[in-house]
Amino acid sequence: MALYAVDDYGRDPHLIAALSPLARLRWNVHVAGAENIPAGAALLVCNSRRFSLSAVYAGLALTDATGRPVRFVGRPDTAPVGALMRRVGALLAHPADVLGALRGGELVLISAAGTSHPRQAGAVPHELVGQAVVAQVPALPVTTISNRFGRTAYVEVGAPVNLRRERNGPLAHVELAEQVQHHLQRMLDVSREV
Repeated sequence: MALYAVDDYGRDPHLIAALSPLARLRWNVHVAGAENIPAGAALLVCNSRRFSLSAVYAGLALTDATGRPVRFVGRPDTAPVGALMRRVGALLAHPADVLGALRGGELVLISAAGTSHPRQAGAVPHELVGQAVVAQVPALPVTTISNRFGRTAYVEVGAPVNLRRERNGPLAHVELAEQVQHHLQRMLDVSREV
């Protein structure tokens, strides 16, 4: 890779390497279940407590755990923040961007709607999670728990969520979103304290 080279999605590995020590100063993340992530493309769906930056620390921790870039969804489309977020691996929250990355063999992390309670799974955006159905890749729940004032954070990857029956179209997207939210909530109900 050439000096200052970015990948096809705008992620700059040199910038990530420079920022990683700063992220480790903020968060000490323990990862469990990384072995559930398949070798190919997958959609990861995490819970999100408001203002916790869970997608950022989960994406960085899972990148370290898997040795593969994890692209988290939710960057703004405005400068300068959007450009910086793109350089650290963020994608726009548009179905086309998620689908393109999944079809490109990437690991993509989306967040459920933010909640005020750390052990509550918010609604999973069906228009984004449905892209796993379109791309025919697995969707995996990822719980994130962090201490608001401390450094400790915990990320756990669950087993892939399967649709109860074979279907396509918008109903499959909604059903998958509901099932992923249900699995996230079950995992949060039994997850450890930080």
